[in-house]
Order: sequence, then C-alpha cells, then structure tokens
Amino acid sequence: MSAQTLLEMKNIRKQFPGVLALDDVSLDVKSGEVHALLGENGAGKSTLIKVLGGIYIPEEGEILIQGRKVHITNVHDSQACGVSVIHQELVLVPKMTVAENIFLGREPMKHGVVHKEKMNEQTTELLKNFDLDISPDSLIEELTIAQQQMVEITKALSFNSRILVMDEPTSSLSDKEVSFLFDTIRKLKQQGVGIIYISHRMSELNEISDRVTVMRDGEYIGTVVTEETGNDTLISMMVGRQLTNYYTRTFMEKKEKVLEVKNLSDGKLLKNISFDLHKGEILGFAGLVGAGRSEVMKCLFGLDPVTEGEFYLDGKAIQIHNPSDAMNHGFALVPESRKEEALFLAQSVKFNTSIKVLSDFIKGIFVNNSKEDEIADTYIQKMSIKTPSSRQIVENLSGGNQQKVVIGRWLATQPRILILDEPTRGVDVGAKAEIYAIMNELALQGIAIIMISSELPEVINMSDRVMVMCNGTITGSLSHEEMDQEKIMYLATQHDTDTREELND
Repeated sequence: MSAQTLLEMKNIRKQFPGVLALDDVSLDVKSGEVHALLGENGAGKSTLIKVLGGIYIPEEGEILIQGRKVHITNVHDSQACGVSVIHQELVLVPKMTVAENIFLGREPMKHGVVHKEKMNEQTTELLKNFDLDISPDSLIEELTIAQQQMVEITKALSFNSRILVMDEPTSSLSDKEVSFLFDTIRKLKQQGVGIIYISHRMSELNEISDRVTVMRDGEYIGTVVTEETGNDTLISMMVGRQLTNYYTRTFMEKKEKVLEVKNLSDGKLLKNISFDLHKGEILGFAGLVGAGRSEVMKCLFGLDPVTEGEFYLDGKAIQIHNPSDAMNHGFALVPESRKEEALFLAQSVKFNTSIKVLSDFIKGIFVNNSKEDEIADTYIQKMSIKTPSSRQIVENLSGGNQQKVVIGRWLATQPRILILDEPTRGVDVGAKAEIYAIMNELALQGIAIIMISSELPEVINMSDRVMVMCNGTITGSLSHEEMDQEKIMYLATQHDTDTREELND
C-alpha cells in the first residue's frame, strides 16, 4: 500500500520586480517521507517554502493538502493547514521559557490570566515525545543550539503539523547533535509526518532523505529516489554541468616553514598547542564543536589573550597582542560567521571589499574613488563574485558570493597567512567548488592557509596535513596520505570518553 500524499504544490509561479523567482515549480510530499529540496543559493528553494508558509502569495499554481485544494495567504493559513516551517535562523525568544515559547500567542488561560501550570504540563508531555530532558521553565538562552532546535520542532508539532519544513537544520550542530536530530526525524517519519528537508550537505541527504527534488534558477529540474541516485548526478542537476573537479587541489612537497606556534595556552580551554605551517600549505584543523579550534585562531589573530606560548614567523619571535599586530605580520582571518563577524550587510560590495585597505585610497581628507573602484573591481573579478556591480548591497548576494567578498577583502591586504574558519558553511555545491579552486590557487601562489572545517570530506580532500583537537589540546597530526574519517574521529574523541564509547557501540 503506497503512502498517502500529504502535499502537492503544482505549477507554482512567483515574480518579483524584474525577477521570475519561481517558474512552473511542482513538489509533492508523502506521509512518513523525508523529501529533500536541493539547489544552489538563488535556485528558488526559500521562495517556494515561503509560498507554502504563507509569506508569499504566488501569481499562478495551486496547493493541495491531502488532496484538497487550499488557499494559503498568510502564516496562520499555513499553520491551519498543518504546515510548520523551521527556519535556518531560529525565531525563539531568548529571555522567555521553553513553555512560553512553545505556546506564544496561544497560552492556556484561567480567569483571564495565563495558566502557567497547565502550560508547563502540556510542554512536558510534548517534550516527552522526543525523550527530551528539558525543563519547561528553562530560559531559551540557557539551552544549547541543538536543544533550541528541538524546542522549535516541538513547537511546530504542537500545532498538530503533518508537514514539517526544516531549512539547513544542522548548520550549527556538532556530529553528536546531528545524530540526535536524525533520530528525531526518524521518529517523526514513523508518526506519518512528511518532512521537507533543505541542506547543502550531500552526505546528510544520503543518510536521511527518501527522495530529492532539485531546483535551478527558479525552475523545477527533477525529482529522484535518493538511494538510486549518485551525488555526481545530483550536483550535475543542480549546477547544470558536470563538476569533474569538485575538490581542486594540487599537492606538492612544502619545505619552507612560515609560522611556528609553541605551547600556546589561553588559561581557559587551550593547553600547550604547538604546530607549524609551511608556505603554500593548507593545514586543516578538525575536531568536534567545542574542541578549541576557533579559540586557537582567535589567539593567533590577537582577538583573545594568550597566557603562555610563543609565535615564530620565518624563524623570528613575534608578539601578537591585537588584530593590528597580526595584520602587520601578514595574517588575515575569515571568521566562522560572515554575517555577524565579517560583513557590513547594509553596505555595498565595494565598501566591504575595500574596508581593510583604506590607506590605499584615502589620503588625509581626500578619497581616491577611482582607486577604490579599481580595488573592488579587481577582487570581484579575481573571486568571480556574481554581482550586478560593485555598488550592490552585500545582503542581496547569495551566501557563496558573500563568502567570496570576505575572502577578497582579506586578499586585498596581500596576506602571507590566511585563516579560514568554516570557509564553505551555508554555501551551495557550485560555490563550494569555486572556493576550493580559489584556495588551491592561493596555495600555489605561496600563501599559507589554515582551514578549520567540520566537514571531514572537505578536510581530507583539501588539506596537506590535519591537526586534530579535542578538549583544548591537539591529539594528533595526520598527513594527506594518512588521513581518513575513522582516524580523524578517533583523535577528535581522544579525551571524550562518552563519545568514544558511543562510536565503539
């Protein structure tokens, strides 16, 4: 007996001024199915979901819920139809409790006031469905990102939702938390919930999805059964061409040592961190969330204080007390969160690209606009940034192009050492391939690169060597020839007994 079709979106068309965002797009979801929605940034995935969620109203097309045509004109209509959308950026209220967030706007009342006891009881029952040991009185800001995500799921299902949309749900989760989320998704499947799952991580789709629908440039490309379809086929459908060299890397022997770090400690997490870096090398840093990888880079760039340790550049001792010191020594840092820590979202591509080299075009009170334009245009071209002009507002670019703007900004400073913290997080496969090619070209030019990544295929395919961390220490180093996922995960859990036992079970 075939599964019941919960959702049908037929021939959806949505247009904005000058842009046809969705052109005759269709999607269906069955009961107990995880249906992945795949496409590069700008493909139309988010627009389609916003139509389903009642944020946008399409010009053409129809939506059927369990075979019945419905009209969704706002978020309340969508929820009334049994649809809940969990957005990539969580929309919980940090200063409110778990129970208050779940029942926000529909609190149980008694004698005209909120019936907190009943609300907490109902919340406890909902949380029990997922074996969540979270108090309904806990403040959202006290929870981990993974726990907040589970609260979002619980809230969505409290509306008796049969259709659940999850947009990049694992972007901020550790491997252990991802495993827990996937267990929850499997429970939802058993309950007959239909899930639309959006992710750029191909490995996740293979593990959790039943079917995949691919979109490109606002159009429906096709729907395939996951277990019958290889990643190469999916990537080809997404980008419209074969990516024969997804990971672009030229491996050569690296002899010239540029940087040496000895016995670095921060008095908090980091203990006796030592490593070296060579000219033209990509040195990977791997480990679970909380291992201390980003903390090492913040110390190296002068963002966090160092209690012990020595830095040597070209064999000479140097002092780094702040980012200015680091930049003067040729360091550049592309942080993990481009939107929060790197970009001026309301400013132009030109502004964001040139902000670190102001002295090149500002002399006293005079601004050399042609020089600023030249710098921006140079790195727009070098980084292959897709933008109508250098005056385009950065917020309007795709995630991949935003990331290339940040990298281009730092390349304008002509660094010797480039630190990339999660360089392809939230970036689609086409843009990933472009960033990998850029990294390879920079390494061939002699720039030494330190790359932090939580994606093991990225670490293995792009790194000359990898330093693996656990609980603030380096637990091992592997050459390109030695590294594989099992060895890296073993070292990443060297000082984490609970995780080690789980891996061995």
